[in-house]
Amino acid sequence: MSKKNKTLLIAGLALLLVIVGAFVWIYLSGKGEAQQGAKTITVDVVLSDGTVNNTYEYHTDAENLRQVLADENGLIEGEDSEYGLFVLTVDGITADQNNQEWWCFTKGGESLMTGVDDTLIADGDKYEITLTVGYEGF
Repeated sequence: MSKKNKTLLIAGLALLLVIVGAFVWIYLSGKGEAQQGAKTITVDVVLSDGTVNNTYEYHTDAENLRQVLADENGLIEGEDSEYGLFVLTVDGITADQNNQEWWCFTKGGESLMTGVDDTLIADGDKYEITLTVGYEGF
């Protein structure tokens, strides 16, 4: 192997390590830290036309969104997968996958970068769960 090829190989490996490190950092920074103890969160359930169907306020000691919404209160239901809970039903409304419907979770209007199992909650958090139609762009 020539010196030029070795240099290119080393540079490629270094670039790969930087990219993998960046993805790990983004993932871990998106998770945040769990807030211990009592907290209150607010959840709006929004229909596909943009109207708020219901607003819920939960008082909990839970650490993540799944614990408070599924386990403690039954607001969301779905199927467990290797990536966590895949939410199919919210507030008794089941997304129709044949019509490309799905539930979009946001916090303060910003899309969550984690699933409900990995979304850590803190006192005062406000979440929106919106019935969304169409898979384009995702």
